Amino acid sequence: MLIKIGIAVGLFILNYSPQAPVADVVQADAPAYAKWSRLAIKQTQTTYPKASIIDYLYMGSAQNDGSTVATFRLWLREGKREYAVVVRVTYATETEKLESVKFHEIIPPRNS
Repeated sequence: MLIKIGIAVGLFILNYSPQAPVADVVQADAPAYAKWSRLAIKQTQTTYPKASIIDYLYMGSAQNDGSTVATFRLWLREGKREYAVVVRVTYATETEKLESVKFHEIIPPRNS
């Protein structure tokens, strides 16, 4: 009898425990830089339309004089050529208004 009660209580808890929708959980767990990483990826795709983004790294953020610079490194492949692009997204810290997006290509050394 106790086993049946335990199973019934367990099933009740599983079926009626409040759970947040997955989209809400994902949004709640999204890092603060997620908005800027999406922008960096989109701008990179626009600037390098023939390249595929094959890797991505958030390198950090720095604040200076009311602005924040979020830095990302994206690894691109265009045909047989692979290279990295460092993307610096600058925005107003308080208002989050975009100020600039700058790109810097990093060409890896050739193997001898």
